[in-house]
Amino acid sequence: MRSHLAPILAALLLLVSGCAAPVADPTLSQSADDWSWPDDPPTDRLGWENGYWHNESIDIDQSDGLNASEREAFVARTMARVELVRQLEFEEPVPVEVITREEYRAQSDAPTDPVHADWNDQVWEALLLVGEDRTIEEVFDELYGGVVLGYYDPAEDRIVIVSDSPTPAIERGTLAHELVHALQDQHFGLDASPPTQDEQLADNGLTEGDARYVEYLYGDRCGEEWECVPRPEREASGGSFDFSVFLVIYTPYSEGPTFVSELHERGGWEAVNDAYANPPVSTEQLLYPARYPDERPVAVEIEDRSNENWSRFDHDPAGDTVGEASIYAMLRANRAIDRGKLQRNTGAYSAYNYTSGPSSGWAGDLVVPYRPANETVATENPDQRAYVWRITWDTDADAENFEATYTKVMLQLRMGASRVAPNTYVIDEGPFADAYRVTRDGDTVTVVNAPTVEALDAVHSNGD
Repeated sequence: MRSHLAPILAALLLLVSGCAAPVADPTLSQSADDWSWPDDPPTDRLGWENGYWHNESIDIDQSDGLNASEREAFVARTMARVELVRQLEFEEPVPVEVITREEYRAQSDAPTDPVHADWNDQVWEALLLVGEDRTIEEVFDELYGGVVLGYYDPAEDRIVIVSDSPTPAIERGTLAHELVHALQDQHFGLDASPPTQDEQLADNGLTEGDARYVEYLYGDRCGEEWECVPRPEREASGGSFDFSVFLVIYTPYSEGPTFVSELHERGGWEAVNDAYANPPVSTEQLLYPARYPDERPVAVEIEDRSNENWSRFDHDPAGDTVGEASIYAMLRANRAIDRGKLQRNTGAYSAYNYTSGPSSGWAGDLVVPYRPANETVATENPDQRAYVWRITWDTDADAENFEATYTKVMLQLRMGASRVAPNTYVIDEGPFADAYRVTRDGDTVTVVNAPTVEALDAVHSNGD
């Protein structure tokens, strides 16, 4: 499912719209003996879809929503415009359907694998973003439940608009964005998903970045070149959401458009198309497009040193890679870096700046969650979890910088941890109340977390 976040969230991001060179219009010069523009062409072509040219006027009034004929015209002309900007032909029609927000929430509430849920909670706890007082599923439900406007469903080859009205108004950017996902699916396929969080964010950076970049280029042509359907008025959505978790999942939307624009500058749309066969594999590559495709993450391994009281989850993969963007969100959430830099020095099409001193220099990482080996103990004590997180950096200095920021600023200064032994810290209260052992070996930092100091060695004994 490719989701498009609501404008109320985008409004918080101060999105930067860039300028682009005009796209050549291939439709106006094409002719044949039996037709002439602006009649319908004898065969499908860029800039024409389902009876509508990209620059054709349509009569639409969104004040009372879109009826069936208005929606058909709006979708067809938007498809013609999207394929002209993106220089890819739609191979088949794209259905646009409407479901209520209640139906969307019901889909989101589908049962999840409890083992994966526990495992994933530990990954987000390792980032010091979601503590033991809540679950990441609860945070996602709060974040997505009220703000998703629509999505493209590759399993059913359709766009779904989320609205409580059977004749909803549709924001042209949302429609164009989701149509790009349909175009991507028809040409490249969107079903596969990488195994780790960082690689998923990076992969989404290509697909979401492509869609957002086209959305920007589309918007640039509204006004002087294209007559565009006015944006419908939308009431601000209520409620709150976890901004730090949002920062993580928004990485593809923020950094993807600049990444794709740089590919486009390197080699046009062909370079973007080629990237689908070799997508970015880390958020580092999204943040620094010059490092794509050559600079790949280091493969980090963690040997299992737990005793008979602790075991890894029965989960494939055993560990997760969170990556540089997630580490940045962790540092910002815990006030370990200057929060004001988030909206300074952003990329050409980026909403945010995800770079900082303590997170730059990331080379690779792995988080391996642990649980009590006894199933009864694990079930009766849901807070009895642990993890080992190992991060490799480009240089020893990068590793030392992160270690000092993590221990002195985050654990001790911000979270009130006490240093109870060399490299060992204890947080007594709050959702992250646990024992932490933080060690550095050259360019690698290892964090071991357990409920108590005594359990640290049980989870991951010192190799020394």
